Amino acid sequence: MTTTTPEAATACEAAPTAQAPTAPEAAATTAQATIAGARERIDVLDDRIIGLVQERMAVSAVVQQARIASGGRRVHLSREMEILGRYRDALGRPGTSLAMTLLELCRGRI
Repeated sequence: MTTTTPEAATACEAAPTAQAPTAPEAAATTAQATIAGARERIDVLDDRIIGLVQERMAVSAVVQQARIASGGRRVHLSREMEILGRYRDALGRPGTSLAMTLLELCRGRI
């Protein structure tokens, strides 16, 4: 049998007890954690997208230089139409805008 001194009993009684969070508090905490995790993932994805766009820009520059060196034009409009169609088919109308921005980044304005 263990005995507790009066001082120890008083210390135990004075110790704050942790209350379980209410349902709305728990939901808010869970939502905040979910949002924070998703935002971190978005940041990683954005970094990858930026890297891919930069890589695409470099490859596009090689294509343009080769085309110009062989006496061709810097821009191949039928190829750009294929790209616009592919993005539109995959992403809908906003895909066309995205493709136009991407093409502008890769070849400059015409």
